[in-house]
Amino acid sequence: MDYQQLLTQRRTYPAWRLLAADHAPMIASFLHRSFIAPNLRTIARQQLASQLDDYLYHLHEVAGEILFPKPAAAYLDDWAADERGWLRKYYPSGQDEPHYDLSSSTEQAIEWLAGLGQRQFIGTESRLMTVFDLLRQIIDGTELNPRARIAELQRRKAAIDAEIVQIGQGRLDLMEPTQIRERFLQMASTARELLSDFRAVDHNFRGLDRAVRERIATWDGGKGALLQEIFGRRDVIADSDEGKSFRAFWDLLMSPTRQDELTTLLSAVLALDPVRELEPDGRLTRIHYDWLEAGDVTQRTVARLSEQLRRYLDDQARLENRRIMQLIREIEQQALAVRGTIDDGVFTEIDAAAPALGLPMDRALYVPPFKPTIMQQAIDIDSVAVPSDALFEQVYVDRLRLSANIRRALQTRDQITLSALLDEYPLEQGLAELATYLSLATQEQRSTIDDSQQEIIAWTDAGGIRRRATLPLLIFSA
Repeated sequence: MDYQQLLTQRRTYPAWRLLAADHAPMIASFLHRSFIAPNLRTIARQQLASQLDDYLYHLHEVAGEILFPKPAAAYLDDWAADERGWLRKYYPSGQDEPHYDLSSSTEQAIEWLAGLGQRQFIGTESRLMTVFDLLRQIIDGTELNPRARIAELQRRKAAIDAEIVQIGQGRLDLMEPTQIRERFLQMASTARELLSDFRAVDHNFRGLDRAVRERIATWDGGKGALLQEIFGRRDVIADSDEGKSFRAFWDLLMSPTRQDELTTLLSAVLALDPVRELEPDGRLTRIHYDWLEAGDVTQRTVARLSEQLRRYLDDQARLENRRIMQLIREIEQQALAVRGTIDDGVFTEIDAAAPALGLPMDRALYVPPFKPTIMQQAIDIDSVAVPSDALFEQVYVDRLRLSANIRRALQTRDQITLSALLDEYPLEQGLAELATYLSLATQEQRSTIDDSQQEIIAWTDAGGIRRRATLPLLIFSA
């Protein structure tokens, strides 16, 4: 740790500035209560300002005086300013209300404050066993000698066979309640740390997105060189240790078998008496769904980066087409300028007879078969009916929102029918949204379609007409 480095971090690092702020207790407690405790990634400005207003009112009532005189919205703007960086203020796609997200540095500071208190139970055995397990994994994964690997597997097999014989004789080695509580607390701590890691990974990807935008805005070279640099930097992120670890974690988490196994294990552990004595947080039963929602935010960040690159390509193509038309007009203007300066109407001459050459590059450009006639007269709008309603009646169905509805519905049950799902989340876009649910069932979600049974789906369209659709019974499974 270098003195100059720490001095710079003290002035610029958001987590350090939060800890040194005058109102740090109020800020940290409110942000923990609003974002970390309920595990919310983003909150709308009006909702967050209302929560802060209620929280400040409570603090004033307890203290008997006005401790924080500024309006709640003013505090939010201060916390999201560049010189502080405790919140990230942005506008989601298609919305005109700003939203706030907790920055990774702020979450680090709050987690550090939460760990300052004396822990009621400090376990050492489980962490030592974790060290041994990690060392064994490293050795097993790097051992090049086949005989050594076979010998290790034979040793494990012998230990498993001995344990099977011991259990068959009625001797069971059970964990002590202290060991159960120790391992459960370590598991819970690791599970909560994973949520913080998602926010840090999302922050890194947003940093890459911001760097790409800045690079595009200041680039004065060729498009090919810029794209090569952008995609090269993106590959560096994807192929880094962090990128590979996140991709492996996401693939493992998206496995339906792993999700079912994790749900079963959590339910069984939380039902143990030593664990119930700890009064664990009930949200641990759905921690893997919180991981999915946090990972979905990270995936959206990567999608925005791809969208930015696509927009750049479209803009550059328009600029190049405009440049081509400008060059063509300049050529035409120069041809008209020299038309009256040619003597005897001769533009070019051939010194001697020569064979006719038909070079590919000598072929004329494409000429339209006819020249349109543009009439200089006003158009009577009343006599021409131009249907423009179709331009404003386009329907876009958000597949991610429908997938999130299915995941939320399956958090409290193993399966749900399409009609029961639509009772909780009614159709907002009619038949198009219903067709998207069917597409999700056949392509992305685990589902079962029973052709022997039918269900009736009813909704009201934009014109107020009651619609009904008869479909085979569709069941979504967790």
